[in-house]
Amino acid sequence: MNAVKIIGLLLLTVPLMVSTIGKSLSAQELNNNPELDEHVQAFLNENQRSWRDMNVPAVDGQILHDIIVENGYTQALEIGTSTGHSAIWIAWALSKTGGKLITIEIDEDRYNEALVNFEEAGLSEYIDARLANAHTLVPELEGPFDFVFSDADKDWYTNYFKAVDPNLVVGGCFTAHNIGRGRGGTRDFYEHITGLPNYETTLNSTGNGVSISYKRGE
Repeated sequence: MNAVKIIGLLLLTVPLMVSTIGKSLSAQELNNNPELDEHVQAFLNENQRSWRDMNVPAVDGQILHDIIVENGYTQALEIGTSTGHSAIWIAWALSKTGGKLITIEIDEDRYNEALVNFEEAGLSEYIDARLANAHTLVPELEGPFDFVFSDADKDWYTNYFKAVDPNLVVGGCFTAHNIGRGRGGTRDFYEHITGLPNYETTLNSTGNGVSISYKRGE
């Protein structure tokens, strides 16, 4: 067989190899724990009218949960815990993928209430909750992360993103809350991230507006 034919065969084979690798990476088997699922769902149902104090609505929590499960993410960061509603949705998803969440809250009362909620939901082992100022802590975190949810002070969204971006893996997802409502900080952040060539961003406006940005290769 001459060199031209060999090169031709290799060119045909490479796309097939890439396609196969992609499928194997996305076909992660989820942990099956019906007892935990039933417990978390019951907790969410019982407390569905209790999530105030800057928590996300359930529809947005479901969005975060589904992104993690569908992509098999395992290394998550949440900026702004409040009393823990979104963290419970995120940690529930991570219980299925075998991952863990770092979540940061600056207010001690909200932080302590969140700890109780995590325990009652049965998800404490999947959550590393930290009482801290995210302005200081987020730049210090080494990662890597494959999923980030930003829901703290809106005027700092762009700063949070810039701090996390180097530690967000290619293929990872950066999500942010309360986007698309004309607020200064969230508007500036959205304009910044949609202008980046290595991020693909969409906006889900079903609940309170969640931007979903997937990091692609440079």
